[in-house]
Amino acid sequence: MVKLILSIVLVLCSLVLIAVVMLQSGKSAGLSGAIAGGADTFLSKNKAKSVDAKLAKMTKWVAIAFMVLALVVSLL
Repeated sequence: MVKLILSIVLVLCSLVLIAVVMLQSGKSAGLSGAIAGGADTFLSKNKAKSVDAKLAKMTKWVAIAFMVLALVVSLL
């Protein structure tokens, strides 16, 4: 029963991880903006508060949760 619940949580965690990664903008978008002269924009100065920064943090934590859940499910 516990393994079934953890497996369902693992599948949900993997779907969230896929969604968060797909929502992030590519690295090429930032590079082309820097070349075109958009480096002094408001968003580049507040990069830590941007949506991409929040998505990057969320990706890190969801990936950690995914790895821990995968290890726990494999050991049960």
